[in-house]
Amino acid sequence: MKLLLASKSPRRRQLLSQLGFPVSFVDIDVDEVVEPDTSVDYIAASLALLKAKGYTAPLADDEILVTADTIVAHRGDVLGKPHDRQQAIEMLRSLSGDRHTVYTGVCLKSVRRQTVFTEKTDVVFRNLSDITILQYVDQGSCYDKAGAYGIQEWIGMVGVERIEGCYYNVMGLPLSRLYTELQQLMAKS
Repeated sequence: MKLLLASKSPRRRQLLSQLGFPVSFVDIDVDEVVEPDTSVDYIAASLALLKAKGYTAPLADDEILVTADTIVAHRGDVLGKPHDRQQAIEMLRSLSGDRHTVYTGVCLKSVRRQTVFTEKTDVVFRNLSDITILQYVDQGSCYDKAGAYGIQEWIGMVGVERIEGCYYNVMGLPLSRLYTELQQLMAKS
């Protein structure tokens, strides 16, 4: 089977390529909007499903489309990608010294089947100084990441005290669960 990853995320592209399947990258263009009453634990999955629906090219019998979305939930708020410097600073200040949850929703779609799942990881940040937050934000790599941080970057190395769940989920693709779900989908196809 060949995987088609509909994602512009360089992290997802790298991670999926490492699973050992042939991977191609495809583009989709959808408005990432969910119903206002969607529960926090289903937002990422509904966005992944929306992205899958946005891929309109026909799939071949040996292809599986992979779409995903990641959100950060903290104290009842959903943190997506920051729109500007101030929002990134505010996000990181709110996460500092506290626990938050990262949800990644994944949709796998073949000609015959489709499956959608969500993986959840809890992350605890140490207290981050304003100097640390500003230094990270001013490097500019926070703008394409939910919650304004990348666990694989130095802010994660120095700021994350512990995680409960899949590390790769926080990067944007829960590899262990994805591998299991792909094996099950391929067995049924």
